[in-house]
Amino acid sequence: MGHARPRPKLLASKLLTIRQELGLSQPQIAKRLGIQEYTNISKYERNVNEPTLMIVLAYARLAEIPAEYLIDDALDLPL
Repeated sequence: MGHARPRPKLLASKLLTIRQELGLSQPQIAKRLGIQEYTNISKYERNVNEPTLMIVLAYARLAEIPAEYLIDDALDLPL
């Protein structure tokens, strides 16, 4: 068996910041990201669940930033 991939420690807070900076509710951002269940947004923002790479990419595109800013804990969001 392989090793688990380390999770970015700041991803959850960065996703929350993006949503708040865009002035969107959880249901609104879920709709923009193409996510059926807006409750998943809460799970991402509380670090209960980690979003898929495609969801991370969608967040980055919505915020108009490179996905690297979400993934790399050493980088602050350029918002």
